[in-house]
Amino acid sequence: MPPPPPRPGVIPLAPLGLGDILGGAFTTIGRYWKPLFGIALAVYGAATVAFGAALAIAYALVDDHLRAVSDASRETPPMWDDIRPLLLAFVAVWLIGVITMLLATAMVYASCPAILQDAVLGRPATFGVVWRRAAARVPAVIGTVFLTGLIFLVPLALFVTAFVSLTVTLIASDGGGYILPPLAFLGALATAPLGVWLWVKFSLAPAAAVFEGQGAVAAMRRSAQLVRGDWWRIFGITVLAAMTAAVTSYVMQIPLSVLEVIPGLLGTDDLRSGATVSQVLVSLGGTLAVGVAGQLITQIAVAAFPQLVTSLLYVDRRIRTENLAAALAEAAAVPRPGV
Repeated sequence: MPPPPPRPGVIPLAPLGLGDILGGAFTTIGRYWKPLFGIALAVYGAATVAFGAALAIAYALVDDHLRAVSDASRETPPMWDDIRPLLLAFVAVWLIGVITMLLATAMVYASCPAILQDAVLGRPATFGVVWRRAAARVPAVIGTVFLTGLIFLVPLALFVTAFVSLTVTLIASDGGGYILPPLAFLGALATAPLGVWLWVKFSLAPAAAVFEGQGAVAAMRRSAQLVRGDWWRIFGITVLAAMTAAVTSYVMQIPLSVLEVIPGLLGTDDLRSGATVSQVLVSLGGTLAVGVAGQLITQIAVAAFPQLVTSLLYVDRRIRTENLAAALAEAAAVPRPGV
């Protein structure tokens, strides 16, 4: 029997199976949960605070226009001078939410391979070291996420076109326009497989951007090179990791949803008993706080675990195609098998 491969960290330094990849992701979460969840909580918390501040500022600026629109009726429809500020405020708040969430997600995506650089070798990782290492690669990771997201722009646009045109046609009920929704749906179904194929082909790009210090385009080329010849395996493991994260998120939401209902029930009882408005607002604030905390926790689980699996797939592909195991064993100061 040949000696087992060395295992200085969360995975054996050999070609990885499904159990090694999933087990390595769970082990990484168990051993390095402080820097991993600390960074995720910091960035998603900051994104939530920024979005809430933008929403509060927008509400303060358009409060009068919002009241005018809400008080309008059929006899006195709202004026465009009141609707335009509301639309501008909505677009501004939406853009701030998208940008902050993109930055937070990119930071989480960069922190997973940054932690694995130490986890694979069995070395400790601190919050500050991982933060500096991941923050330096955030622009490249944002580029890979943005370019990969453009892949689904065509099928998504066709699907939205089909849905909107079908809704308008049904509301109009004039018997015309029925040809556009089926064509758009067929176009979305025809382009979706190509989008999935390209998504898997470039799925290792964030890991390549962090591990190798590549730029966005170079990291995507590197991902395509590593995925070549192993597309179906990477697709299956990636989908399994996403499903595992979704189930975990759902299970975590159950107790949080119960906690979220309790403050609302207390607020209803206070309202029925004639409590002041401030007491009811405090109760609703508790419900909102529990809901935001639950969303943060589930967002961390959904973002971190699949990215850890993807980063381990990157390591596995380099072990299989580039003999990375020998270099890792040397870096970890672990004797090679048989030596």
